[in-house]
Formats: sequence, structure tokens, C-alpha cells
Amino acid sequence: MLTAFARAFKTPDLRKKLLFTLGIIVVYRIGTNVPIPGVDYKNVQYCIDQANAQQGLFGLVNMFSGGALLQITVFALGIMPYITASIILQLLTVVIPRLEALKKEGQAGTAKITQYTRYLTIALAILQGTGLVATARSGALFSGCSVAGQIVPDRSIFTTITMVIVMTAGTAVVMWLGELITDRGVGNGMSILMFISIAATFPSALWAIKKQGDLAGGWIEFGTVIAVGLVMVGLVVFVEQAQRRIPVQYAKRMIGRRSYGGTSTYIPLKVNQAGVIPVIFASSLLYIPALVAQFSSGTSGWKTWIEAHLVRGDHPIYVTLYFLLIVFFAFFYVAISFNPEEVADNMKKYGGFIPGIRAGRPTAEYLSYVLNRITWPGSLYLGLIALVPTMALVGFGANQNFPFGGTSILIIVGVGLETVKQIESQLQQRNYEGFLR
Repeated sequence: MLTAFARAFKTPDLRKKLLFTLGIIVVYRIGTNVPIPGVDYKNVQYCIDQANAQQGLFGLVNMFSGGALLQITVFALGIMPYITASIILQLLTVVIPRLEALKKEGQAGTAKITQYTRYLTIALAILQGTGLVATARSGALFSGCSVAGQIVPDRSIFTTITMVIVMTAGTAVVMWLGELITDRGVGNGMSILMFISIAATFPSALWAIKKQGDLAGGWIEFGTVIAVGLVMVGLVVFVEQAQRRIPVQYAKRMIGRRSYGGTSTYIPLKVNQAGVIPVIFASSLLYIPALVAQFSSGTSGWKTWIEAHLVRGDHPIYVTLYFLLIVFFAFFYVAISFNPEEVADNMKKYGGFIPGIRAGRPTAEYLSYVLNRITWPGSLYLGLIALVPTMALVGFGANQNFPFGGTSILIIVGVGLETVKQIESQLQQRNYEGFLR
């Protein structure tokens, strides 16, 4: 990987793309530290220092925003509205025939769906910004802080609207920065920004583990976490690269005097076909009961039960539900993202077949059978990786989004592998002798 980056810096056009990407990253990180108008910055910092805020309800969103959410900055919402909008549009593509037809239109249809994603991102940013401002005003953003109710001193309508507009504009700027990286930089812009947001929280989280440790001044715990993290990265890389290759043979066809087909290829089915999306879905769904209980008044029985069983990340009921939801969403997302019947029809249309399997419906049934078989280990792997923060809670007293947690490692490794592959492919195109002659 380091060799690929070194070679890329020696290539003039790739060096420009890498420097442009680094420049956008610097702008993004500056925006995550600029507070919005109407917020008492000193009280926010006091609450962050007093209460270990990442253990709260908003820890996952705060991780995706690079720590900007709890500081209530211009980029407080980060990339989350765009991620949510993209997932919603992807799910609606299966349900709404119009979106499915647009997806099949190629580049023009994809551009239209991208435009819809932008509109939905702005709508979600307004909704989430309003919720964040209301939460900050009520003092629920830092439930254990003595000055939590004084974070937003001016509670007028004008100040509230200004705060929401600024955060919505910040989300639009983040979306624009991500698209700039995609067009002029290296890698997928939204993925790169998500990578930077998560990586930015690593140093402080690791140092917090060192300060909380008791063995050799905390260095034993610090070294253990680093070692566990390296093992997890190796495991995630191994599983993310694993795939089942289904051989496909194309029959020869004579068109005029020319012969077409007769080639052999394969369909790559990844073990983790769903990626990190099941973990995000399961985390978001489990946050809803805790969020409802936090904003409800009184001491009803259901609220007490939720606070006792579904708020603490190390409770057996929470762990069990989390694991089962990840397995369910893994199968659900694979079912809507990969259509065996469509793949079988396309193969039949172009004269392709799987050796030993008849074309058409038998091929679709075989693909569905293989997909279900490899989704089981993929979903169990996701569930086990996501439970690492829970073991960290018990072993080290770390927060629920501790640095080498399942979600963060999956995203960082996935984005890193994708970016390195893009750099290597561009280097190969520039150095291949067949292109130079």
C-alpha cells in the first residue's frame, strides 16, 4: 500500500489528485471545529470534558461526524444525512417501479437518482438539525453535565432557525466536497470523508484508554488494544477479500463470418456482500427506543425497562438483539441488492451458462442457494465484529464506540482497500507498455 502511494506521488497527474484530496480533507477538518452561531462554546467544551459524552446516545453519529456533532459545529451532521438518503433511495429502488426503471437507464438514470439523493439529503439535514438544536436546548445532549441547559443561551425563534440553516448548509458543503473528491481527486469522496471522520476520533479514544488504565500507567491496556486492533484489521481484510467465484461459460456464436463468445469468466459473490450497512441499520434501530425514552417524561414501566436493558451496551438483552438484528439485516440487504433471476436472465440473453446447471430458472435457483450459503458466515462475521466494543466495555471500561469497534474497522478497511485498488489501477494504466505504444 505504501509503495502504491509512493509511486503515485512520482506520477504528476496522480500527485495533483492526491494533493487536491488532501486539501479537501483539511477544509473538512477545519469545518468540524468551527462552532455555529448561538452556541456557548465554553459550556460545550466543559460538558465534553466533564461527561464522557461518547458513551451517550449520540455516540455513533458523533463518530461519523468526526466528533463535530457533540461540539455543535458547522459540519455537526457530517456525512450521515447523505448516507441515510443513499440507503433510503437504494431500498426504494426495489419498491418503486419508477426508480427501478431509472436505475436500468444507465448513466442518465443514475444521474437522476443522484439528484434525488441530494434533495433527500437536504431534507434529512433540516430534520436532523432541528432535532439536534432541540436536544441541545433541552440539555439532553449532555445528560450528566451541570451546565447542559446553558449550551444555547438565546432560545429565540430567529436563533434556532439560524442554527438549523447553518447546519443544513454545512451538510450541503460536505456533500459538495465529497463530490469534488470523486470528480477531481482519488477514490470515492463520500467514503473518504467518512474514513477521515472515523480516523479523527482514534487518537483521543486511544489516549483515553491509556489514561483510564491501571497497569504500568495504562500502557499495558494501550498496547493490548493496539494488538487487538491489528489482529482485527487482518481478519477484516481477509474476510472482505474472500469471495465465491461461480464459473460462467459463454457459448460460441457465429454472426456473419465472425465468431463471438466461447470465453470463460466467473461471478464473484463476496462473503460479506452487505458490507457495513447491516451494522448501521441495527445500531440505528436500537437507538430509537432509547431516544423515545430519553425525551419522554415520567417514570413509566416501559421507560424504566428500556433504560435498564436497551441503553447499556453490555447488557445481555441489548447484545442479543444487536446480534440478531445484524444477521437479519445482512440477509435483507443481500436479498434486495442482488437479484438472482435478473442475473440468470442476462446470462441466458448473452448465451452464458454455469457448467452443469441449465440456463434460466435452474440457474437462478442455484445462485440463490449459493448466496444464502455464503451469507450465513458473512452475517455471523458481521455480528461478531460488531460485538468487539461490548467486550471492550467489560474488559477496559471503554466507550461503546471504542476505536477498534466493528463499525469503524469495517469502514476504514473497506475504504482503504477501495482507494488503494483505484490508485493501483490508475498506475497500471499509466505504466502498461501496451498503452504507451
